[in-house]
Amino acid sequence: MHYFEEIANTIRWRITNGIYTTDHKLPKQTELAQQFQTSRVTIQKALDLLQIEGIIYSKKGVGTFVNGSHSTLDYNAKIYGGMTRRLGERGKLTSQIISFDIMIPDEIEQAKLKLKKEQSVYNIIRLRKLNGEPLALEYTIMPVYLIPGITEQILSASIYQYITNNLQLTIGNSSRRIRADKPDAYDQKYLDCGKEDPILEVEQIVYLEDEIPFEYSQTRHRYDKGDFIITNVRGTK
Repeated sequence: MHYFEEIANTIRWRITNGIYTTDHKLPKQTELAQQFQTSRVTIQKALDLLQIEGIIYSKKGVGTFVNGSHSTLDYNAKIYGGMTRRLGERGKLTSQIISFDIMIPDEIEQAKLKLKKEQSVYNIIRLRKLNGEPLALEYTIMPVYLIPGITEQILSASIYQYITNNLQLTIGNSSRRIRADKPDAYDQKYLDCGKEDPILEVEQIVYLEDEIPFEYSQTRHRYDKGDFIITNVRGTK
């Protein structure tokens, strides 16, 4: 990740956590450059990124201001580090375990996770809540041999923290497919959706740094709990 993207993430966090409120004027570029110990060019790139996302707006000759139209749950879909990392500082994030089993993977799961038929997987369904309100329903498949020792206690907290802190593994790239869907019975029950409320599903495969896939999942989101932002910046990879 480029440094201007890290700066943009920090400013975005300040906005979503109320440090910079709607129509709040951001510090001057020279002040931000001092804060982040970088150049005005880098600060300008960070602000350009946030302006493309619609999070801030500028008034010529006056300054840069916070746009009031964003949601605290909006996030950049190009960045992934688990829901705890993304939303944990925006309120109390909790996990309700719907089901937790060890099973033999089907053909699709074998192909997605590059497994042999006899290699068992965790089959996990969790409801994620933010400040007590239903946010997302996660269906997760993980290889037991690669991520050993998962328990209900770990599932009630953060799987990714367990992977990085306890197993000392480094999480790498991910690929995602985002699609709209109609709510099923589980969505209606656990996400408190109506029969006609749309659902946004994110199907993803997440890899360790050595490109070994360790997660195949579908996460079902309420339609009214924020947007997925994808921003492509010229000159970056």
